Amino acid sequence: MAEPELRRIDSRTVYKNRWMTVREDRVRRANGDDGLYGVVEKPDFSLIVPFDGEKFHLVQQYRYPVGGRYWEFPQGSKELEPDTAPEQVAAEELAEETGLTANSIVHLGRLFQAYGYSNQAVNVYLATELTPGEASPEVEEEGLITQSFTRAQFDAMLKDGRMADLASVAALQLFDRHMSTSA
Repeated sequence: MAEPELRRIDSRTVYKNRWMTVREDRVRRANGDDGLYGVVEKPDFSLIVPFDGEKFHLVQQYRYPVGGRYWEFPQGSKELEPDTAPEQVAAEELAEETGLTANSIVHLGRLFQAYGYSNQAVNVYLATELTPGEASPEVEEEGLITQSFTRAQFDAMLKDGRMADLASVAALQLFDRHMSTSA
C-alpha cells in the first residue's frame, strides 16, 4: 500500500460524550507542510431497508440538529456495545423502531456517512419476509412514528423534502442495485 498522503504527528481530544469524540490532529502532508485536521469519531451504525414486496417501512422522528421531522429508514448503533455485529444491530433497530422482525436480512453494502470529517460508516441491510409486532423506541426516540410507503410515495417525499436523510437515499440506491441484479 502507498504511503499515506497525510501523517498524524499529534492528536488531542477536544470533546467527548457517549455518542462521539471530537479530536484535533496535527498532520504532515506529503510535501512536508504541517496542517490541522478535525475528526469526529462516531461508532458505525446499521440502517435497514424493510421491504414487504410492495412498500417500504419508514420511520419519522424529530432530528434536533436540523430542527425538523423527516422520514428515513430505521437505523442506529450500539454506542455502549460497539462490538455488536452490524447485522444484529440492524435486526434490533428494525424491531425497536417499527415492531417488525425479518425472516431474511441481506447485507447490501457499507458506506461512509461523511468521510470528509468523520470516520463513521453505515452498514446497509435489506429486510424481507416481515412479521409485525410492537415497537419499543428508546427514550431519545420519543415521538417516533412508523408508516409504510410505495416507491412512488417514497420518490415524492424525496422530491418535496420530507425525505432528506442522506444514508436513506444512498440505501435506496443499494436496494435498487440489489433488486436489478437478483431479478
